[in-house]
Amino acid sequence: MSSELIQALHEIEKERGIPQAALIEAIKTALNTAYRKNFGTAQNVSVEFNEITGEVKVFSQKKVVAVPQDQRMEIGLEEALELYPSCKEEDMVYVEATPGNFGRIAAQTAKQVVMQKLREAERSLIYEEFLEREGEIVTGTIQRIEARTIYIYLGRIEGIMLPGDQIIGERYNLGQRLKAYIYEVKNSTKGPNIYLSRSHPYFLRRLFELEVPEIYDGVVEIRSIAREAGSRSKISVHSTDEKIDSVGACVGPRGLRVQNIVSELGGEKIDIIKYDREPAKYIANALSPSKVAAVYIDDGNKVATVVVPDYQLSLAIGKEGQNARLAAKLTGWKVDIKSESQFAEETDIDG
Repeated sequence: MSSELIQALHEIEKERGIPQAALIEAIKTALNTAYRKNFGTAQNVSVEFNEITGEVKVFSQKKVVAVPQDQRMEIGLEEALELYPSCKEEDMVYVEATPGNFGRIAAQTAKQVVMQKLREAERSLIYEEFLEREGEIVTGTIQRIEARTIYIYLGRIEGIMLPGDQIIGERYNLGQRLKAYIYEVKNSTKGPNIYLSRSHPYFLRRLFELEVPEIYDGVVEIRSIAREAGSRSKISVHSTDEKIDSVGACVGPRGLRVQNIVSELGGEKIDIIKYDREPAKYIANALSPSKVAAVYIDDGNKVATVVVPDYQLSLAIGKEGQNARLAAKLTGWKVDIKSESQFAEETDIDG
């Protein structure tokens, strides 16, 4: 190795921000390991790396004796005095013991260390970049599919979309461009893991923020989301400006805004609900598209009894209870739906 290595380390520090001192320390540690691996000696050996010239030398610690019996561990007094004029018997001194071919091994080792440090720095930069983007939507290309897990290329790294983060019934193909939500970024020994989702409720939130300027600007607020990905979602919205219709802003001219989101989600139905501070009105709105006759609130148990016209009962409950289930999740209230005839009958019995 030579001063060219030192110059290269200086350039790496300047361009990549990796401290030269840290690189040199890592190289020193690796050189000591490389020496023991290749020359397997029991001697007390130290590999020295000159930080100015880049020169590498191996020194062996030996005991000064009158007549050496073991050349590996001992040095004669006469020879030792040539190196250390003030030494005496029983002293421990360092003697150069650089193997003839160690220069080549040292050069390979230094190169490996530098490359490893560069990889670690690159991983760290990617981790920091995507950690800042946690909670955002990204667009990537499906690179591979393994055991139902989808790996999406995001430019410098693959994102991971686990089976539970995929939309049920949605088909994915290699090379397909896809939007997804970054819900978690984890660091590991192999580098950052970027976890993506298309089923996360916040994916829907971010899509509305991208599509509806009033939401992005904060004039219209998303209060709550209830989602069964791939099937149906409910989103409640509120306008901070009385002149702006929160639901209308989300629907958009000729329904274009919400239709763009529905298309992105492969036809998932979306009910946009007007938020209301009064629980009874909010719950009635949440059961859209069903019409509601009355809502009776039990604040103590946070239960709402909802009365609907007989012909609206199945619509209010929804297929397999989905509409009622989403309304309850959206509002945070337990919702008990009854038809008008059923409610009248139960009231008469109670009376």
